[in-house]
Amino acid sequence: MVQSVGRTGVCWDNSVAESFFSSLKRELVSRYRFEDRAGARRAIFGWINRYNTRRLHSSLDCRSPIDCENQNRPPRAAQAA
Repeated sequence: MVQSVGRTGVCWDNSVAESFFSSLKRELVSRYRFEDRAGARRAIFGWINRYNTRRLHSSLDCRSPIDCENQNRPPRAAQAA
């Protein structure tokens, strides 16, 4: 087994995931105090839904991830072939 790039937390290891979790912590988790685990799960699910459907990302030419994915997906008939 070979280690991927470096130590845990090295930004070149998985910068997209680290950016996502950094945004989640900065915009939601650190701002609110949740009553219970279920409330935290609901808030995080809502945040992720907004992140994927409405939030514009500069790395995607100011489009949401779902818009980018739908635009780059081949037509359904081509997928079956």
